[in-house]
Amino acid sequence: VFFHNALPFVGFGFLDNAIMIAAGTQIELSIGVVLGISTMAAAALGNLVSDLAGLGLAGYVEALASRLGLSIPDLTPKQADMWQTRLSAHLGKAIGVTIGCILGMFPLLFFGDEEEKLEEKN
Repeated sequence: VFFHNALPFVGFGFLDNAIMIAAGTQIELSIGVVLGISTMAAAALGNLVSDLAGLGLAGYVEALASRLGLSIPDLTPKQADMWQTRLSAHLGKAIGVTIGCILGMFPLLFFGDEEEKLEEKN
């Protein structure tokens, strides 16, 4: 139950964070410069782009998890309703999205120079 819930959320967290960072940075360096919006406003717009992409990509992440052999646990209705099962599912989702978000920070490795150049101009 834990892994069934964790694996798709690793993918979702990865895509969410990577898209948010990339989109927020590009918004800050393009629209942000023209309109004079703050870094936080650019980050919020990047989050909007990421959330919209997440709506469309969620089904693909789950389909990929199924293709990787992640099968639905065979639980009886009584087992599925147990507090231990619900706790395991919630922990799997929380830990999965945490790992995915940490892995999804990889675009930060590529954007350091552009932000330093932008600060030097100001």
